[in-house]
Amino acid sequence: MKRILPYLSISLLVFAFFWQFFIKGLLPIPADTIVGLYHPFRDLYAKNYPNGIPFKNFLITDPVRQQYPWRELVVSIEKKLEVPLWNPYNFSGTPLLANFQSAPFYIFNVLFFIIPFSIAWNLMIFLGPLLGGIFLFLYLDNLKLSKWASVLGSMSFSFSGFSIAWMEWGTITHVALWLPLILLSIDKIFLYSSRISNSKYKIVNTHLEIKKYYFWFFLFIFCLSSSFFAGHLQIFFYLFIFSWVYFLVRWLQCGKTFNIVFAFLIFNILFLILSSVQWIPTLQFISLSSRNVDVLDFNNPGWFIPWQHIIQFVAPDFFGNPTTLNYWGVWNYGELVGYVGIMPLILAIFSMFFRKDKKTLFFGTILFLSLLFAFPTFFAKIPYLLRIPFLVTAQPTRLLFIVDFTLAILSAFGLDYFIRSKKRDILYSLAFVMFIFAVLWMFVLYGNNMLKLIAIENLSVAKNNLILPSLIFFASSILIILFMIFHKTKISTLILCCIIVVAVFDLFRFGWKFIPFTNKNYLFPSTRAISFLQKNIGEFRMMSTDARILPPNFSSIYRIQSIDGYNPLYLLRYGELIAASERRKADINPPFGFNRIITPHNYDSKIIDLLGVKFILSLSDLDSPKLKKVFQEVETRVYENANVLPKAFFVSHIIHARDKKEAIKIMFEDSFNPGSMVVIENTDNRLREIKQIAVGKADIVHYSENRIIIETENSEAGFLVITDSFYPTWKVKIDSRQENIYRADYNFRGVIVQSGKHRIEFYNSLF
Repeated sequence: MKRILPYLSISLLVFAFFWQFFIKGLLPIPADTIVGLYHPFRDLYAKNYPNGIPFKNFLITDPVRQQYPWRELVVSIEKKLEVPLWNPYNFSGTPLLANFQSAPFYIFNVLFFIIPFSIAWNLMIFLGPLLGGIFLFLYLDNLKLSKWASVLGSMSFSFSGFSIAWMEWGTITHVALWLPLILLSIDKIFLYSSRISNSKYKIVNTHLEIKKYYFWFFLFIFCLSSSFFAGHLQIFFYLFIFSWVYFLVRWLQCGKTFNIVFAFLIFNILFLILSSVQWIPTLQFISLSSRNVDVLDFNNPGWFIPWQHIIQFVAPDFFGNPTTLNYWGVWNYGELVGYVGIMPLILAIFSMFFRKDKKTLFFGTILFLSLLFAFPTFFAKIPYLLRIPFLVTAQPTRLLFIVDFTLAILSAFGLDYFIRSKKRDILYSLAFVMFIFAVLWMFVLYGNNMLKLIAIENLSVAKNNLILPSLIFFASSILIILFMIFHKTKISTLILCCIIVVAVFDLFRFGWKFIPFTNKNYLFPSTRAISFLQKNIGEFRMMSTDARILPPNFSSIYRIQSIDGYNPLYLLRYGELIAASERRKADINPPFGFNRIITPHNYDSKIIDLLGVKFILSLSDLDSPKLKKVFQEVETRVYENANVLPKAFFVSHIIHARDKKEAIKIMFEDSFNPGSMVVIENTDNRLREIKQIAVGKADIVHYSENRIIIETENSEAGFLVITDSFYPTWKVKIDSRQENIYRADYNFRGVIVQSGKHRIEFYNSLF
């Protein structure tokens, strides 16, 4: 019973955090922002909530705008026993598997095949802190720490600022949760390697030890692969670097045998081979995307953690909180909060300064280096000044993953050392933290008189949000002092229990304030406007004139094709085309100003007609000769575009361009008619040899994510345009004969079709 009690305790504590999910049926997903912020969902509840349903946290919209729609689409395709290669519902077609954050190969996707998607998604959110806590406990327990210390460290990481801020994304915390199990695997690999080489084990136990040695190596690969497939490249990059540094340090400590280095390299190569099904498509997508073109300036506030936000390690809401609409700090609260709790922080400081061993030195050094590169130091700016690929687009605030992970481990070290040694040196840590609180109280009480720079209401917010952390610090100090007094009595166990309770209360209070639990009916409900679009849109697309209507990626949930999209990765060609359309001229020069979100509004552009936009959504009346209002639900108006072009059509004229600049220039000339003309870049001789082309019939008889079948009939050779984004993985067969796909009209696909009747099949492939 004693062996399972810590695991049971961790499970019960995580269950307690998610009690609203299990007891009340509320979902840990920000579905309230769907019905509170966006139309036509607000229209659904307009009678009782004319200003929209109240929502808890406006900062958390990405889980419903990105991760949930992507994973739902991935799983729906996988259930058809297809590889989820393509998303036709956003950006006029965009890679899905290569999008990385869609996580098509993550191990826990199996849940979606067993239970309904919405329940499986929220169960996966629950598994994030549960497995993260259990895995960290296993690692700390292997280091021979006390069970009390291991539980404290586990809870500190599972509900740290990093974990709370990203918990409902369903990707970032799932990448991170595998790190402790990876470290445990490395420790076990070195343990059994030393036993195999030890003469005492060679006669009897060698065979068994070799089995265990390879078991932990394969577990290492499984954990590394699971972390990689969980869906966030930057967090995995930190985890991967951490695992290699940890391995090299353990190697230096354990005799520097080259056999184990060779084995580690082999198994990492095996990991690269296994994961190539994801990283090769992703690298291809990145190379064709605008990721390195439309980059935010690293000098922007909030790119690094501002120095003043170090306060959030002791008072997470000192600068307010987005849930109470009083945040006055820099940029994004969720990117900057690294809170691990008052008690864990005290114990982490204690261990760093007074526990003298190699493990503490290692994790303390990693903590220091992480902070060095997360804050705006000279060293942190070097990758951005040198414009190192990948790092130049990686926001260093996410290093809080490593910061909080190491603080949680150091807090466990601190409690373990305190329990075993009863050192009074911990009073110095208490004094240090007390000094920080004293300075903060001086600031909120007299700061306005001293600085005259901070608004009175902001100081009031800081003062109110400093009270509870101060009380928790006071309670933590009392418990530590009581343990020092009664450490030789039976009361000490009760005091340790109170230490855990205070730490958990502190973290739960912090987490419950930020995390929304919402009504399941709010999760992508159907409305009359959406039903109208689903019934009438066919293979055409829609767009919105207002960011408050059916925002990017929502349309994929309803299988409605749209020209907008929200993704850090989007095709460069598509971004350039939309930028030119919005600018109303042949200007494709960066920056585009999209900042990951493409939402075209210039519905009068002929590019919009070419994109196949049949319906345009608006919250106000539109006046355009090509638009006719065909539906309205409360405030949401739906207009039909009379000039819309079909998705697949023949053209009568081919215009040749030398490069993309000439192509976009031609497309924006007044004489260019996208319905009868097509611009082709770098054309081959076969296309140039066509002297006369015919305009024939083209009917789409099958359209799915990875396959399009078009039946055509024309009297002479013709050129067929399909206005889905051009991408190298798409192939075409005409009557089972492989043909070439041309880049048409800057971003789309075109194919030569000979005279007669033909069956044209566009299909997607992995590579």
